[in-house]
Amino acid sequence: MIRFCSQSLYKNARFLTGLPNQTKCAKICIVGGGPAGFYAAQHIIKTLPQCEIDIFERLPVPFGLVRFGVAPDHPEVKNVINTFTKTAKSPQVRFVGNVNFGIDINLQDLKESYHAVILTYGAEQDKTFGIPGENLQNVISAREFVGWYNGLPRDKDLNVDLSNESVVILGQGNVAVDAARMLLSPLDELKKTDITEHALAKLADSKVKSVYLVGRRGPMQVAFTIKELREMINLKGCSSIFEKEHFRGIPNLIPNLVRPRKRLTELLVKSALETSPKPSSKEFRPLFLRSPLAILGDSRVTGVEFGLNTLEGTELENQRAIPTGEREVITSGMVLRSIGYKSVCPDPSIPFDNKRGRVINTKGRVEHGVYSAGWLSTGPVGVILSTMSNAFETGANVLDDIRQEVINLNEIRPGINAIISKLDAKGVQTVSFDGWEKIDKEEVTRGKALGKPREKIVDIKEMLQIAETGKKVID
Repeated sequence: MIRFCSQSLYKNARFLTGLPNQTKCAKICIVGGGPAGFYAAQHIIKTLPQCEIDIFERLPVPFGLVRFGVAPDHPEVKNVINTFTKTAKSPQVRFVGNVNFGIDINLQDLKESYHAVILTYGAEQDKTFGIPGENLQNVISAREFVGWYNGLPRDKDLNVDLSNESVVILGQGNVAVDAARMLLSPLDELKKTDITEHALAKLADSKVKSVYLVGRRGPMQVAFTIKELREMINLKGCSSIFEKEHFRGIPNLIPNLVRPRKRLTELLVKSALETSPKPSSKEFRPLFLRSPLAILGDSRVTGVEFGLNTLEGTELENQRAIPTGEREVITSGMVLRSIGYKSVCPDPSIPFDNKRGRVINTKGRVEHGVYSAGWLSTGPVGVILSTMSNAFETGANVLDDIRQEVINLNEIRPGINAIISKLDAKGVQTVSFDGWEKIDKEEVTRGKALGKPREKIVDIKEMLQIAETGKKVID
């Protein structure tokens, strides 16, 4: 059902924080149904009752990285979906799923139809090393691996071979640690989560015993958080093994560190120097001061050649890795690359920095009437909390531009009517939030039969069938 901004929405309402008393409805669209998009919408509707916000999402389902990026064994992080659902059910907000920005609609379509356009479609491509062997079989990006076990439709058929005992993960951020934990966690624990059944089946036959988490710098520069480290150290049936020589002198630096780096370093030092590895069948092995030079193998990966580094610089967290000229090879049957993401530019009219992989913006302002938020705006940094802060800032900038009449609400904008006409002409089946709730209900039902919170549907065609009918249509 299409909802319109009507007199009933804002009769007798007052604009907050000095916004003028308008008789016109602000028509705003958001491209991207992930955390940044929902947080931007949440901030705007709290202050601007006289608005209509349409959230366009490429997939038939909402929530972006909360659904497809958060690890299955971190259900508490996904509780933010309850807040997003409340926003989506606001009479001021409309979710429109299965709309591919850059194909089904473009930026000019949106600028002609809305007073303000907020781009929040995230970062979906991987950064690469540009070294020999990156295209070998079983060299996989961590983003794809996470999408595979989390039910992202485009990664459902990823060819993951876990027949070798050793895996090398290149990178030392939270995503890298999540991937390591999934590879090393007891299957009985994973069965209780919403991990996909196809991933569970592969993990059940996994031969993986050792996971190397390799970084080019040292323990003082790791990007993972203390929560992620603590989970790995306490993981059942797994030992965490560190190279003690890489921690020389670090205990002396701890008193002068600021939180949270101080707490993280304390735990690293305790784990490396004061704790004996527990007897176990699996190993988690963080390695430091190594840069990959080549991934080895003929058709499939057999190992990684590293150059050994030393650190240079006085600022601990900004020290640079300098090659020593020494080399080392680690044997491995699988390599996961986890060195960050970058955004894409689906529409050539978007001001875009191809080198940095993000929209060109100044505090969320892209051009007149066009804004950005989230990883598309900042680059792939931070966690959901930082995305929230950034999206709130962008939402505040939209409100400020309305307040100062930089955005002229007296200009007529057709809003959703014009966009739906274009989508109908192209035969695009859109999915409302009600349609998502049908998918959600079916996933929970399937999960219950398996003893899980949900079993995610990974086929878009099936999602569309369920959204339209409430149940799967048998071909």
